[in-house]
Amino acid sequence: MAVEYLSPAEVVARLNGDTQLQIIDVREPWEYGIAHIEPSELIPLSELPGRVQSLDPERPYALLCHHGMRSEMAANWLVQQGFQQLINIEGGIDAWSHQVDPDIPRY
Repeated sequence: MAVEYLSPAEVVARLNGDTQLQIIDVREPWEYGIAHIEPSELIPLSELPGRVQSLDPERPYALLCHHGMRSEMAANWLVQQGFQQLINIEGGIDAWSHQVDPDIPRY
């Protein structure tokens, strides 16, 4: 299973039609404190291996970071753990601020 790459606008459209889709933010807590998307769950990339058991491998997840690199690493790692419905949000929260919600602070 490959990771799906979607723009923030495409993720918003998917969220509107898929009540199971959950956003996982893999940034650090200080970054999340500056800007985050509601609803999203903060699981920093460094904590993901220790918290993977709390995630449902059957559920779809959209992974988010600042620009899309850490979330891509997280998504690829989750594929190796047996997760099959993974989206990497292209451009991260920075692109989300540009494309979806300009009220989200940029940093």
